Amino acid sequence: MGMGPAQAGGGDEDGFDAAPMSEINVTPMVDVMLVLLIIFMVAAPLMTVGVPVQLPKTAAAKTSESKKPVVVSVDKDGQAFLAKEPLPADGALARLKEAAAQDPGQTVLVRGDKDVPYGKVMEVMGLVGQAGFAKVSLIANAPSGGGLPAPAPAAAPR
Repeated sequence: MGMGPAQAGGGDEDGFDAAPMSEINVTPMVDVMLVLLIIFMVAAPLMTVGVPVQLPKTAAAKTSESKKPVVVSVDKDGQAFLAKEPLPADGALARLKEAAAQDPGQTVLVRGDKDVPYGKVMEVMGLVGQAGFAKVSLIANAPSGGGLPAPAPAAAPR
């Protein structure tokens, strides 16, 4: 390696000529580079989350909801429910106002069946807003296929 055979006469006091090593030991550098490569290979997929978008900035505080939210559901027939009790069309606003009087800052989650017309869900959301709730959110399930459905083919122009 870097040291030659012992010389009998002369040299250092211990009998070895201590010449400096002229080779660079690259093994520690290769080990460090491989560890960094593995770290970046694991971390890179975690840094990309879906489609890149430019998110708007907001000054809204982060929510930490500890209370159970109020759930309003609209079934496929267009019937509205507060939790599991039916909301009649004529008394829905009064019932929602009673719930809002207990805690107007509470979050209301609106669940609408996928087959119910969009307008019916918007009517229910309007009633929730009229009742005095300020926080209204829509609930949806994530797609099970892992992506958006394929767009329908466009109609040919006439």
